[in-house]
Amino acid sequence: MLTGDRGLSEGDAYVEGFSVKSDTRKVQQRIGYCPQFDGLVDQLTGRETLFMYARLRGVPEKRIALKVDCLLRVFNMEEHADKQAKAYSGGNKRKLSTAVALIGDPPLVLLDEPTTGMDPVTRRLLWKALCEIRNAGRSIVLTSHSMEECEALCTRLAIMVNGIVKCLGSTQHLKSRFGQGFTLLIKASPSPDGQPRDMQHIKDFITQEFRGCQLKDEHQGMVHYHITDTSIDGPPSSVLWRENKGQYDIQDYSVSQTSLEQVFLNFARMQREEDEAPIA
Repeated sequence: MLTGDRGLSEGDAYVEGFSVKSDTRKVQQRIGYCPQFDGLVDQLTGRETLFMYARLRGVPEKRIALKVDCLLRVFNMEEHADKQAKAYSGGNKRKLSTAVALIGDPPLVLLDEPTTGMDPVTRRLLWKALCEIRNAGRSIVLTSHSMEECEALCTRLAIMVNGIVKCLGSTQHLKSRFGQGFTLLIKASPSPDGQPRDMQHIKDFITQEFRGCQLKDEHQGMVHYHITDTSIDGPPSSVLWRENKGQYDIQDYSVSQTSLEQVFLNFARMQREEDEAPIA
């Protein structure tokens, strides 16, 4: 709807004062768009693709080569620039689609899952490029299922459930508001014979000290708890230290705020519950 690809169902949006509803052409001149599925011409090389879109964008002819070379360098695609798009890997196609969205320096860039199918190294390169573009003052609207990607790129996040925005704010705000406590990981010291130690006395201790804790996982001398009660006397780390970790054969432990992924999963659970609700 924001790109004009589909008609608006309700409401309106504005880009630099122009309405998506009534000034669609002027809005489209001011946005760059990377669709979820690559819209590339297989017979064109990466360089030719960027040249074509730069001309469509109205970039002055004498500046096109410089702009294209800059984007190819930012996305580390110089060695693939003169290969046909049909020969590109999935990751390189996503990088080229993102570069197409950025050609012409549009003030607003819409990216629909830009790192789908990328290997970790390529993904990091794309994140670095997008951070540089964001820091240059351009607005980026990104949709993603990767919470790691959201934490790396986004200054504000919105989580949607069944098409409705349920929360909006910074990463830290969402963790504080919807994180519901702490994540506690405990690793027990190995027993003298080298076998995994019985964890029952540690679990009894955690259950006694932290009300409302939930055992999420137990494996090979490690336990993972979610502590929802934040009204305890001091942080969980101080409680563990105070109780002398050697007494309970605790080799190591870590306490962290609930991750953004856990926040997302909590909202996703709400969506599943709504989908499974019986129809009246």
